[in-house]
Amino acid sequence: MNMKPESGGAIRKGQKITQSFQKWLLVVVVIAFLFTVFALWSIQTNLSKQSAMDLLELNISDVRQDVIDASDENLLALTGEVAAVVNDAPEVDSAYLGELLNKFDVSEINVIDENGIIIATTHEDFLGYNMADGEQSAEFLRILNGLNTYVQSYQPTSHDANLSRKYAGVALNDGGFVQVGYDSERFQRDIASQVIGVTRNRHVGEGGCVIIADESGNIVSDQQENEGQPLPVTGLDLDLITHSGDDIFEATVYGEPCYCKVVKAEGYYITAVMPASETVVSRNVSIGITTAVEVIVFLALFAVIYVLVRRLVVDNIRKVNGALSQIADGDLDVVVDVRSHEEFSSLSDDINSTVDTLKRYITDAETRIDAELQFANAIQHSALPSVFPPYPHRKEFDIWATMHTAKEVGGDFYDFYFVDEEVLAFLIADVSGKGIPAAMFMMTSKTLLKSYAESHMTVEEVLTQANNKLCEGNDADMFVTVWMGYLNTRTGMVSFANAGHGHPIVKRANGECDYASFRSGLVLAGMEGIRYRRGELQLNPGDVLYLYTDGVTEATNSDNAMYSEARLLETLKNMDSDPEAICTSVVDDVQAFVGDAPQFDDITMLCLKYNGGPS
Repeated sequence: MNMKPESGGAIRKGQKITQSFQKWLLVVVVIAFLFTVFALWSIQTNLSKQSAMDLLELNISDVRQDVIDASDENLLALTGEVAAVVNDAPEVDSAYLGELLNKFDVSEINVIDENGIIIATTHEDFLGYNMADGEQSAEFLRILNGLNTYVQSYQPTSHDANLSRKYAGVALNDGGFVQVGYDSERFQRDIASQVIGVTRNRHVGEGGCVIIADESGNIVSDQQENEGQPLPVTGLDLDLITHSGDDIFEATVYGEPCYCKVVKAEGYYITAVMPASETVVSRNVSIGITTAVEVIVFLALFAVIYVLVRRLVVDNIRKVNGALSQIADGDLDVVVDVRSHEEFSSLSDDINSTVDTLKRYITDAETRIDAELQFANAIQHSALPSVFPPYPHRKEFDIWATMHTAKEVGGDFYDFYFVDEEVLAFLIADVSGKGIPAAMFMMTSKTLLKSYAESHMTVEEVLTQANNKLCEGNDADMFVTVWMGYLNTRTGMVSFANAGHGHPIVKRANGECDYASFRSGLVLAGMEGIRYRRGELQLNPGDVLYLYTDGVTEATNSDNAMYSEARLLETLKNMDSDPEAICTSVVDDVQAFVGDAPQFDDITMLCLKYNGGPS
């Protein structure tokens, strides 16, 4: 019997995995090659355009800055001359400034005293004006804080939006400063040569240029030496430039399609121009080279991948990767067991050994960190006064304070100490952030404040000096809010200063209870050179002053509701005047309000009761 199957009915064998993989790999490689070429074309086109845009941005930024620098230097020099004349003048009034206005050919001259008030001016409506009352004029008050000169950019004036003017100020010898303003026509005349110089020989790319026009649309400078000609001779027009804003736009300039970018500075329209043809040159070269390289790379990848797959390494790699994925997800009890080849056996053993070592290191690190944090917590709390009553022999006042940190260490702190026989300094503060960095910043702040206070500075001077010192080298951009007061134990008068902290609560002996509001200054380490103001608060016998951090009022329960200032005030209204009882009751009330919700912020408070001066 012939058992051989007939043609057409033969049993079809499946393809070898290598043949199937070879065919589909070839298809994938070809598709990938075509896709990468297309993607590369798109990317390179966008990159070329972006490169052109960046080049336009760079050139126009350089020219704009050069024009601004020239204008600033010119006006500052002119203002310096006016200031020199004013310094030498025996008496300066508005009539005398009018003479200087004509002499120096400027548009406006103002003399401002050390309090920021205009005491002489060529604009009679400005006489007696307080410079601090206007956003534009207030910028010049920095001259009263140690800056010798200041100049503003050319811009619409605050008193007349239709009038644009440029102002500069120079400090006077006897305090105050002179402010001089002039219009675009004058300063453009002064700096015309510098403007032409910065653009005449500047090239944007190979064939691009910079064109500068004035507000009337007349060319001030370009490479074609068309100074004085109307802007349309270049192919641009003022309406197109005015409505382009900061966007890159396309226009035909000197008969060639170009990419353009325009900015307005000091009364000029500065336009950077680059031929569009230049943007595709680098793209075409890059595409050609990259395509040739990709052909070679894809062929090499095809061969390498094909050989690797034939050797059946993928399955074992997948097994190892599966185990590693479980380990990466946190399951450190997984054991890798791939033993088909010596290399995989060695890899399995190494991974298992590494995981065992990692588990041991994690356990050791957790133990060490816990111990170190507990030690840091003990150090931090030991730095704060913790013995109450702290001055049993002083009957003029009672004081109590407490701090509950959200983490092992925190950023809140309080302090109190005598700076002389009659004056008790006391404060509460809250450092930005939590944990070790906040604790380190807290220790620095606490030490500085105490050092300055004990050197017999006033309370506002303490905050001013501490702020300047904390700003030095503050690379972490941390800050601290502080409310600090000096209690005169004989009179009950509290002199205080506030650096961005919440207002304290005053509970009077007659039962009245409310927040003691006072204008707050900027936080410490927020900005160097800040000066803080002093406030005064009279405490009568039986009055209580309660200080706290935002960890009290912003404590949040599981419903995301905050404890709030209103609830804190109501809680204090219903308490007696014992500082320890007040602090304990507030803490209990906050914890009852929060319930099982985690504590996210440090809870710190200080309570001072004034009993009256010594009899």
